[in-house]
Amino acid sequence: MTSASPEERPTTPAAAFTRLMEGNERWVSGDLRHPDRDPNRRQFVAQKQEPFGSILSCIDSRVPPELLFDTGLGDLYVMRTGGAAVGPVVTGSVEYGPMTSGTPLIVVLGHQRCGAVEAAYKSIRDGKPLPGNLEAIAKALRPAYEQAVHAGGADPVQSMARAQVTLTAADLRSNQDLAPLVGKGALAVVGAYYSLDTGKVEVLAGAPA
Repeated sequence: MTSASPEERPTTPAAAFTRLMEGNERWVSGDLRHPDRDPNRRQFVAQKQEPFGSILSCIDSRVPPELLFDTGLGDLYVMRTGGAAVGPVVTGSVEYGPMTSGTPLIVVLGHQRCGAVEAAYKSIRDGKPLPGNLEAIAKALRPAYEQAVHAGGADPVQSMARAQVTLTAADLRSNQDLAPLVGKGALAVVGAYYSLDTGKVEVLAGAPA
């Protein structure tokens, strides 16, 4: 016997955003529900999935989106790259949910003390390429580096991590495939920043009304 999610799937950007942020509040407080994590849920989504959110975040082991938003099986599409760096394959993966199953929310999630951002920052600043394919991450993060350097501030690595979030979210929001969905209110693209110290997700830009 199968069962559906204990809550209906959010179908609007605002409802999906509210669901995510309520989950993060539970994560911060420790009052977790662990929804959609049982054999019934596994059977329910085995033949079809309709995630309500798409999350682009970092590979960092301390920032698993399913946990910090207290979600479960079949709730989120998750893409994770070093420093939330993007390229054509990553962008296509982010587009997949909204364009194929009506996922109403994308969140680009940066985080505190991001090692990938710090490595890219030092590499670009010092003119010393990173080894192997790590250099591709540094190249993808260069616009964020340039914005952070221009802005100044006491912590340029944190500024760069935040800039990467806002730049990436803005690019996704305005790209030729997602912009029409954003324009008609079927999709929101949110930039957010996660605190390793508190567990709290701070919204930087794009929260749906």
